[in-house]
Amino acid sequence: MDFMLAFDGGGTNCRAALAGPDGTILGRATTGPANISTDPAGAAQNIVEAARGALADAGRADLRMENIPAFLGLAGANVSSHTEDLAAHLPFRQTRFSDDAVIALQGALGDADGVIAVLGTGSVYLGRNGDVFSRAGGWGFVVGDLGSGARLGRALLQDTLLAYDRIMPRSPLTRHVMSQFDDEPARLVAFAIDEKPVGFARFAPLVFEYAERGDMVGTALVRGAVAHVDAALAAVTWPGCETLCLLGGLAPLYAQRIDAQFRGILKTPRGDALSGAIELGLRVFSSSLKKE
Repeated sequence: MDFMLAFDGGGTNCRAALAGPDGTILGRATTGPANISTDPAGAAQNIVEAARGALADAGRADLRMENIPAFLGLAGANVSSHTEDLAAHLPFRQTRFSDDAVIALQGALGDADGVIAVLGTGSVYLGRNGDVFSRAGGWGFVVGDLGSGARLGRALLQDTLLAYDRIMPRSPLTRHVMSQFDDEPARLVAFAIDEKPVGFARFAPLVFEYAERGDMVGTALVRGAVAHVDAALAAVTWPGCETLCLLGGLAPLYAQRIDAQFRGILKTPRGDALSGAIELGLRVFSSSLKKE
């Protein structure tokens, strides 16, 4: 039997699956982030470690990765020039890349029409209406990813410093954040200078938690983030669109807050991004995979 490896690499972690030629998952593994735009070297390391873990989980650590094709859906693949360099540093027999929105759409909807919004460390929106695709976001943490955990967390740290300087009112949320840095603003700044998106994203759940308590800073940040999400959804939906799937770690927190028109078409995803990567990988490698 031949095998293939499929990957869902995002800003929080990289998930890998070893699949047989019929798509059956034989082994899985999860490692650290695999955003090739923000950290290509770290992504390569985590991809290989995830592959080893999936082989071990399947009880097939004896398989050589050099004999296995790999389909990789990675955050940052839509804007990165690193895919060729990354392929050269990966051990797989064949390597094909897609970005994380494409595999998320396939996993959630299959070949049906509809829209997905990935709301995690980063954010991206993708819709399919027949042969027409509409996309918004996914441009990365520095100038994009509005509504994402990374941008929400960074905004919280910014407001925390503004509150510390008494430029804006302090709140229980900003006091809590400062306490995590021993009430030393220089420590917060040092953290922010060197941190990657996933580090900022760890603060995002706090924003929603304190907003639920009526915290003024948390409430304002959530209101602004929801406005960004609503605007992006309006850009990728169309009259008569009947399906919207929210994906990613922040999806449950946004699902109850987005505009009513979008809540009315929310559906449960049929699968996840990793299953989408397997489906697309089977199409790409079908001629080289032999069913028993």
